[in-house]
Amino acid sequence: MNLPGKVTIIEVGPRDGLQNEKNQVPTESKISFIKELKNAGITEMELTSFVSPKWVPQMSDAKEIIDACLDKKRNFVLTPNRKGIERLYETDGKDVAVFVGVSSAFNKKNINKTTEESMAELRPILAELKQKGYFVRACISTSFYCPYDGKVDPKAVVALCTQFTDFGVDELSVADTIGMASPLESYQLFNELNTRLGDRVLLTAHFHDTRGMALANIYACLQAGITRFDTSAGGLGGCPFAPGATGNVATEDVVFMLHQMGIETGIDLKALHKAIQGISEHVSRKIETKYYNLVEQTPSCT
Repeated sequence: MNLPGKVTIIEVGPRDGLQNEKNQVPTESKISFIKELKNAGITEMELTSFVSPKWVPQMSDAKEIIDACLDKKRNFVLTPNRKGIERLYETDGKDVAVFVGVSSAFNKKNINKTTEESMAELRPILAELKQKGYFVRACISTSFYCPYDGKVDPKAVVALCTQFTDFGVDELSVADTIGMASPLESYQLFNELNTRLGDRVLLTAHFHDTRGMALANIYACLQAGITRFDTSAGGLGGCPFAPGATGNVATEDVVFMLHQMGIETGIDLKALHKAIQGISEHVSRKIETKYYNLVEQTPSCT
């Protein structure tokens, strides 16, 4: 069995995990959460996003978060449009994430543009960002299934990822937005992407655990040669524009699985558990991930 010796975890809890949270999490609690995650060994993270506070009020403190949490590690800020980019330019952040749905129906619901319109708008923005020295991450939503259009053609995913790569992005985060992908579908898509684009761009897999298949999908991706995964501490998250999409796969469950297989992540599970305990007091739902609950019930397991 050909598995990697090391995997990079990209923590998305502070942004993707909290964006749809019903409780308004205090800024100081978000900052503490981020710093504790970094102390646990997280080296790449989505900090926040410059989006409309009217639609995503949880992210209204984006500038404060960036100012307090930037360091020499990779700190992504999600920017949906030119306005978000201009706000990013007013900070010291140098790692940016943009996003487009493979499904135009999803894209319209999300940012009121078709996929083609979004790509036309992004092309000059991406060229500008690269010229200014930014690390650019492109998040590819609805790469397997769409809540409005159903199953997504893998050829459309490969075409969009190729287009982004041609635009010069540094990373592609390819997402199972509503958690419907099977391990076979995950292996087939990521094997194709790795074969076609793996020598040109970083490939990252992003799974939601809506139907309990996220860990199996990650295992399938490992076999396809993928070594980068988006995860969310405590399994926090969900997409406000994807009905039925529950939280992202839990960082602690993924790290535990990888460590049990002898795959390094550089993450301290005990410190990660502490970070999740801290944020759990501020979110509306109980943390119910497998590793977290096991440790809570039997503290000696840490």
